[in-house]
Amino acid sequence: MTDDGRSSNAMRRALARARDGKALDPAEAEVLLGARGAALESLCVAASRVRDAAMVQAGRPGVVTYSRKVFVPLSRLCRDRCHYCTFATTPGRVQAPFLSLDEVVEIARQGAVQGCKEALFTLGDRPEDRWPAAREWLDSKGYDDTLAYVRAAAIRVLEDTGLLPHLNPGVMSWSDLQRLKPVAPSMGMMLESTSTALTEPGGPHFGSPDKDPAVRLRVLEDAGRIGVPFTTGILVGIGETPADRVASILAIRRLAREYHHVQEVIVQNFRAKDDTAMRGAQDVGLEEYLATIAVTRILLGPGTSVQAPPNLSDLDDGARLLAAGVDDWGGVSPVTPDHVNPERPWPEIALLRDTTAAAGLELRERLTTHPRFVQGALARDEAWIDPRLHDHVAALADAGTGLAREDARPEGRAWQEPDGGFDTSGLARGRGRVDLHASIDTTGRSEDRRGDFDEVYGDWAAVAERATTSAAAAEGGAAGAAYGLHVRTPSDARQALARAEADPAGLSDEDYLALLTSGGDDLEAVTRLADDLRRETVGDEVTYVVNRNINFTNVCYVGCRFCAFAQRKTDADAFTLSLDEIASRATEAVTLGATEVCLQGGISPDLRPGDYARIVRAVKDVQPQLHVHAFSPMEIATASAKAGVSPGAWLEEVREAGLDSIPGTAAEILDDDVRWVLTKGKLPSAQWIEIVETAHALGIPSSSTMMYGHVDHPRHWVGHLRTLAGIQDRTGGFTEFVPLPFVHTNAPVYLAGVARPGPTVRDNRAVHAVARLLLHGRIRHVQTSWVKLGVDGTRLMLRGGADDLGGTLMEETISRMAGSEHGSAKTVAELREIVDGIGRPLRQRSTTYAELEPTA
Repeated sequence: MTDDGRSSNAMRRALARARDGKALDPAEAEVLLGARGAALESLCVAASRVRDAAMVQAGRPGVVTYSRKVFVPLSRLCRDRCHYCTFATTPGRVQAPFLSLDEVVEIARQGAVQGCKEALFTLGDRPEDRWPAAREWLDSKGYDDTLAYVRAAAIRVLEDTGLLPHLNPGVMSWSDLQRLKPVAPSMGMMLESTSTALTEPGGPHFGSPDKDPAVRLRVLEDAGRIGVPFTTGILVGIGETPADRVASILAIRRLAREYHHVQEVIVQNFRAKDDTAMRGAQDVGLEEYLATIAVTRILLGPGTSVQAPPNLSDLDDGARLLAAGVDDWGGVSPVTPDHVNPERPWPEIALLRDTTAAAGLELRERLTTHPRFVQGALARDEAWIDPRLHDHVAALADAGTGLAREDARPEGRAWQEPDGGFDTSGLARGRGRVDLHASIDTTGRSEDRRGDFDEVYGDWAAVAERATTSAAAAEGGAAGAAYGLHVRTPSDARQALARAEADPAGLSDEDYLALLTSGGDDLEAVTRLADDLRRETVGDEVTYVVNRNINFTNVCYVGCRFCAFAQRKTDADAFTLSLDEIASRATEAVTLGATEVCLQGGISPDLRPGDYARIVRAVKDVQPQLHVHAFSPMEIATASAKAGVSPGAWLEEVREAGLDSIPGTAAEILDDDVRWVLTKGKLPSAQWIEIVETAHALGIPSSSTMMYGHVDHPRHWVGHLRTLAGIQDRTGGFTEFVPLPFVHTNAPVYLAGVARPGPTVRDNRAVHAVARLLLHGRIRHVQTSWVKLGVDGTRLMLRGGADDLGGTLMEETISRMAGSEHGSAKTVAELREIVDGIGRPLRQRSTTYAELEPTA
């Protein structure tokens, strides 16, 4: 058979699978990209069916959408050098590096008069990194970086005009997305292509660090973790291969399925422009473009909108674009030009409406955020849109459909609530099941999982696939997926043990791994060595602190898959304490002998930036001598981002209010491959490290923790302990290390069948013992959690390297909600009973391990 015959057969098979609604593999999708003529018409028939299903699934059957917008070119300077771009320019060609705030507001006002509801902010990537003029301009205006100015400009647009910002500032980090989410109901960034060849010399992305596909995919993934309604897409015809196009579409699909955050995928056709390095390149042909749209539509399925920019094609071809699978025309402006493609004017909306109607479809206006996110945020208590934007969005949205009210005219509204008063956050009077700290031990949970279990954590099948890949990678192969089957030889452990006797903190990773996976007599020897080292370091005394946990809210939308504590505001077990209740519990703790309160809560969208300092003051105002141990790195990261300040500045403010130390929780496993299985929206490892080191530099000490026994591998434990050791070498700010066994019973990741049911007794003994060895000379104290291990387990750990019992707690809701069966409080007498059982003395300590006279 000739090559043409084989190609023809492959096309027929691929078209038949598309026609029958069967999943296409990458090779079949690549074949379909070559559809032309009659084959293309058949492909578009299949794509139209998927498009129709998408419109039905979106709650708008037969309706194609668009957004009426203004284009705000905040800065035309850029650190990248894309070879096809005329938008980016040099400082000498613009009046100023950035538009002024007044210029931004004026553009938005003109749009508001014309009925626009979206302000699309487009600008070059971090121009201050390349152009001194941009750096000097930002410095002169008091902005740390371009994104700080983007945030300020978005707030002005919200407050002065009521238009909804859609931010398109290029590559953003996790923390950048966190600080911009409160000022924009949606954001975007084109993936363009996953092809690394385009970044090589001669390629259109050479010299453009922000076009690295891995960097851009990380942005898309971080947006999903944080829950940002996000627009992305591919750029067709810049030198990529058909295989590259398919890979790009599938990369977007993977993230859209896992996080459900991709609201539309733009299939943008390249248009050559004068005065660019690619001015002589050929534009993508119409049939090639239509085939790419159709394949994109079929691969993405009905869960995501597909957009084709209407100004980059002849409107006469509009019906064919729609037939290929387009269900959204994107933003169209009656006021401003397309500054990225200035040679291609926007079509008049009336003509776009006629074109859509000629295809048998209706054109309706939407907001910058697509309807499912609007309705999810406003009607279903989902965390897609920051509460500070709810009024702005609700003023322009049709409550029934989530589309735009076409007769609505934007009006400026306050974005930031006035400082003071706590009605919206619940801190004024408290709300919900505020007795949960007590009733968890009597009546228990209302349900074994929160009401949005199937949505808030992302796609469980994708999570399971990621878990398997992460575990296998840790061991370098499939064996890592079930690490218990990968047993190192006893001689490995014995040789490592011999070296540990001489230098416990100086072993290789492989030696520590051998000790962590040892069993039988070898494990006994490891725990004996750890206990001897404990005795040499801190003596035989077992220490404890008289403290009280105060969880001030369990309302949280981060979506940590291991957490059974977090609830939606509308769930039966949700609560938020009032400031008076927090103060009352602190006073009650002091009467019972407490020297410390530990304050932690969920990442509630209702908590304002100043509320954390108010919580600390509520305690210090009534009990100034009480040590306030409060706010995990995750709380610090999100609160500082909300406030638009650095974590260091935020910590200084809360320290001034009375913060004494922070818990080193939210660490879980400091390996992002594991973190992205365990958590959807938690801060990345690098951000955790940065915040902890910042606290230490400010003189704020912290504990350190590791949660283990879920989807991790012992190699991850070694890496985590190494990371903590490195931080301690740099800062000396850790007071103790706390191993936290995973409590699986009600954990979503376990209920979904992804995680194993917590660590074994062998795991617990090995982790506590090896932590004592590896951290020797750095962190003096290893704590064991009676809440998670019970009396017998605690005694076992105290005989294998641990020296501290932690706190009396008085209340403990997080582990109990997860299913721990060991209670939520211990009296000093009960702690004494634990250590009496192993013949060791008990001593009370302060949070920072100073010796104290007994207070209880």
